[in-house]
Amino acid sequence: MSLKVQRAIILGLILLGILTAGFFGLRAFGALREFQSYSPPPIPPLVVVSDEQPIDANVELIRDWMTIPYISKTYGVHPRILFDALGISPRGNEGKSLAQLNEEFLPGSPGLAIELVKAVLRVNQSVPTVVIPKSPHTPVKPIETIPP
Repeated sequence: MSLKVQRAIILGLILLGILTAGFFGLRAFGALREFQSYSPPPIPPLVVVSDEQPIDANVELIRDWMTIPYISKTYGVHPRILFDALGISPRGNEGKSLAQLNEEFLPGSPGLAIELVKAVLRVNQSVPTVVIPKSPHTPVKPIETIPP
C-alpha cells in the first residue's frame, strides 16, 4: 500500500470520527435542552378556599423559623390577626421568625408564640364545604352470578 493511500484512509477515518462525534454531540445537546425545560409537577393543595388561592389546612406543620407574613400567606389569614393575637405591633417585626418573636416578646414562655398562632389559625380558617350533586346517582348493584 502506498503512502498516499494510507494517508487518504487515515484522513477518511478521522473525518468519519469527527462527523460521528458531531452527530451524537448535537443529539446529546438537544436532549439536554429538552430535559432542562421540564419542571416538577405542582404540589396539589390540601384545601382550596377560592379558585385563586390554595391554602394548607394542617397547622401542625408550622415551625418556629416561619415568619408571620409567610404563615399569613400560606394559611390565608390576614397578618394583622396573627400580630394582634400575639399582642405585637407588626411594624418592624414582619421579618422576625416565631422563635425570635417568642424570645423578644414572650421570654418566660417557650413555644407560646407557635401555640397562639396555631390556635388563631384553627379558629380563622374557613371550613371546606362538601358539594352535594343535584341529581343523585343510583348505586351500582353487583352482578349476580349464576351457579354452575
